[in-house]
Formats: sequence, structure tokens, C-alpha cells
Amino acid sequence: MKDLLINKIKNREASIGVVGLGYVGLPLVLRYLDADFSVVGFDIDEEKNKALQSGKSYINHIDAEGILEKYKQKKFYATSDFSCIKDVDAIVICLPTPLSKHREPDLSYIVNSADVIISHMRPGQVLSLESTTYPGTTDEVLVPKLQSAGYTIGEDTFLVYSPEREDPGNPKYNTRTIPKICGGTTSSCLEVGVTLYNVVIDQVVPVSSTQVAEFVKILENTYRAVNIALVNELKVLTDRMGLDIFEIIKAASTKPFGFSPFYPGPGLGGHCLPIDPFYLTWKAKEFEFNTRFIELAGEVNSSMPDYVVQKVGLALNSHEKSIKSSHILILGIAYKKNVDDTRESPAVVLIDKLSELGANVQYSDPYVPDFPKLRKYHFDMKSVALTHENVQKFDCVLIVTDHDKFDWQLIEKSAKLIVDTRGVLKYNNKNIFLA
Repeated sequence: MKDLLINKIKNREASIGVVGLGYVGLPLVLRYLDADFSVVGFDIDEEKNKALQSGKSYINHIDAEGILEKYKQKKFYATSDFSCIKDVDAIVICLPTPLSKHREPDLSYIVNSADVIISHMRPGQVLSLESTTYPGTTDEVLVPKLQSAGYTIGEDTFLVYSPEREDPGNPKYNTRTIPKICGGTTSSCLEVGVTLYNVVIDQVVPVSSTQVAEFVKILENTYRAVNIALVNELKVLTDRMGLDIFEIIKAASTKPFGFSPFYPGPGLGGHCLPIDPFYLTWKAKEFEFNTRFIELAGEVNSSMPDYVVQKVGLALNSHEKSIKSSHILILGIAYKKNVDDTRESPAVVLIDKLSELGANVQYSDPYVPDFPKLRKYHFDMKSVALTHENVQKFDCVLIVTDHDKFDWQLIEKSAKLIVDTRGVLKYNNKNIFLA
């Protein structure tokens, strides 16, 4: 079965099933379609399925126009009917793995979907998990489920873990050019998995096990989270010293070795950095190990919105105003520049905190016209158009996300008071505060 499946993949005769058509799954669908594979997209959200089959994308930076032609050619369709799993040769799971309110892994999306998927599987398929999770998930969750269903992994079914490495809005790297880590439950599984990704990714990096592959992704994001926490902490220190942290980082970056620049901000956002390191923290407890760096980084990064609120209060105070009853415009509610992804965005936390203190908060974001429904928050808001007249109405403009589409000259000219968390503006204006 292994050789038959490998040959089907190499000859573009295999059909690919992608479960979860979000920020990870949709780019993968497009990549396999570009490589002339037949693809079935699985998502419980029928609105997404209908949009894709009409050639529309619900993610700003992803162009899905070509999907309509593939749909007409019967190369692609999207469905919520998981019985169609039996019709594909490869199943790739791209589902979210959030944290519970107690910072424990919530694998419900994976567990519930795996039960449905496996109930419709047949011999001769490969199952790949891409969701970021703690080391051991594939072996501890998926292996027993496949074995209970009567499969012999490595013989009549193949199981791999290959973590997603998407970076939304990054023009330099895309799904094809970002190297792909792949670990298999057995050597045969690894061989099938590497083949599955080799046909659409420029470089596939095989590792010795699924646990190693799982740990790789956690390491990548923990590395970033810890270093961002370091510069966030130093931002608070330099503020007290009257120094510009962005100038310091820029100068330090001229060193051609031994230094990698990370930049401070109002807190961590996105589905990865605020969440993934705590999957490792949770797993470490099983081995009676305390991940002190991760915990400390989490404390620093999660405290940044409070620091920003404090800076807003001080800035308003310099204009003889308080946060209560002030009109505050937040620029950017996406978690990073030039994307429409608001998951875990610190801007949302800031809206909540400032509103609780009595501020009248609105936002402007060219990528998010209406405030989305999030797991923890929802505000009845629409993006404010950035005109001179509109900006002038606010007591304070708070820069949270530095989208390139923002007219910074207009903002600096029109705003009465600006608090900048991204180091976008020059600080030769007494009405501009660095936070």
C-alpha cells in the first residue's frame, strides 16, 4: 500500500483532503491546486465553502479567484460532509488548538474531528496533522484512535505530523518556499509524508519522530515569544531612562553576527505566540519540570496592554484629561501589520480595558471593516474612516498596528494626541508619546 500511495502522489493521481479552511488550510488548498492535484476542502462553516466555490476569499491576503476555475473543472470542492473523507488519498488536519481559560491545551477541535475523520477513513490513506500542539499529541491522541479502528499504522494507513509555518502578510515567504518539517509514526509513514509534501513544497525536512516535529514548532514560537518579552521589558526600562528602544534596536542590528532584532509592541497576538509556548509548559509538568523562561516571558508579554493603558492615561493627563469620558481611536485591531487576522490581538484587550475605565473607544483598520466575533470579546463597532475631520474628534489616537495603508502624515497632522506602541512616528512632537 505504501508504494501504491507514493506513486499516486508522485503522478498527481492522488486526491488531497484539507480539514479546516482557515489561515493554514486555505493556502495549502491553493498550493495543491496549483500543483494540479484534485482537492476536497472540509469545513463545518458552510459560508466558507460557498465563498470558495464562487471564487471568493474570506481572508484578505489570500486570493482565491483561481479556485472557481478549479471548481468548474471538478478539481476542487468544499464541503461539510465528512463522509467524503473516503474519497481522498491524503487527509491534512489544519484546525485550531487554543488554550483553556486555565492555560491548558484545548484539543477538542482535533479530537472531535479525528473521531469523525477516522470513522470515514479507508485503508491506503495518509493522515497528517499540522495543528500546533504539545510534543506527544500524535502518538497519544491519533495513534490509539487509528489502532482502535483496526488500522495497522505504517502498513494499511500512514500517520505523520508536519507543523504549519504560515506567516500571513509576509511577501518574502509563502507556503511553497517555507521549508516543511515532517515526522512519521514509522519509517514508512515518514516516507509517505515526505512524498506528500515534496510535490508542493520546495524543501521538506524529515525528522526522526512526530514528537521531534511537534517540539520543533513549539521551539520556534517559544524562541520568538521569549525574545519579544525581552525587548518588551527593555522598552519599559528605556522609557524610564528617556531613551528610544527602537533607535537602540536599529543600532544593535548593525552587528553582522550574534544579534537578531526583535521588536516590542503592545502585547503578543495571533494564534501562535500567545498560545504555543504554554503547550510546552503544560507538557513539562508531566516530567516535573518548571519552564521558568516561558512562564516569565508570558508574564511580561501579557502585562504589556496594562503598560499601554498606563501610558495613555499619562498622555491624556498631560492634556488635563483622564481616560474616563475621553474619546480614544485605536489604529489597527489586527494582531500584525497588513493582515486582517484579529486572533488574540492586543488591540482587542486594549479596547476592553479602556472601555472598562470609562473611555469611549472606536477603531480604524482598513483590513477589518466590522469588529469580528471572537471567542472572548465582541464589540458592536465598525472601522472609522481616517479623515482629517474624524481624527480631530478624538482626544487620543493609539497606534496599535502599523498598517502600511495608514496615512501617517494625515494622522500626525490631525491628531490632538498620539500614543505610539510601534515606533512608527518621530518623537519631535510634544503631542506624540512612545508606549
